[in-house]
Amino acid sequence: MPREEKQNDGSGLITMPRPEPTLVHRAQRKRKEADLEKQKYCVYNQTRECFLSLSITRADTSFARLKGLIGRLRLKYDEGLWMVPSSGVHTIGVLFPLDLIYLDEDYRVIHLIEFFRTFRIAPLRTNAASVLQLPIHTIYSSQTQPGDQFLICPPEEMESRLNQEVAYRNERKERAG
Repeated sequence: MPREEKQNDGSGLITMPRPEPTLVHRAQRKRKEADLEKQKYCVYNQTRECFLSLSITRADTSFARLKGLIGRLRLKYDEGLWMVPSSGVHTIGVLFPLDLIYLDEDYRVIHLIEFFRTFRIAPLRTNAASVLQLPIHTIYSSQTQPGDQFLICPPEEMESRLNQEVAYRNERKERAG
């Protein structure tokens, strides 16, 4: 490491040049930035025309899927975890029950589990491409059923898609009326 020299900036204070960040420091900074910028997703049930969540975190790395919700004390009513890819999950180490929604590759609901208790292994669904882990009562309050079609995307994209849908419906009403 090069020797650092003290410098006087004329104000009587002695400043030392900052050492160059090491690779470890750079990696830690990148990880922190990535954690802050974790993309959130909205989950909209197109069949029932209702939102299930406005703040889903996508777990799409091996580590993120392995960690899952372990260490969390609870989920807020609009939070959740989207395990991609996944055909089943567990709640070993999770301290609260969950609602589970299994989705195929087209985001169609193929299986539901309400109030999945802690320290259990959920059944595997080989045709599932992903699993949503949501707060309890989400399935009940949204009346989600197998076969429902979901839309999962970032909030900005959700807004533009819903605006397009509203414009399309208004146009159809004008033609019919």
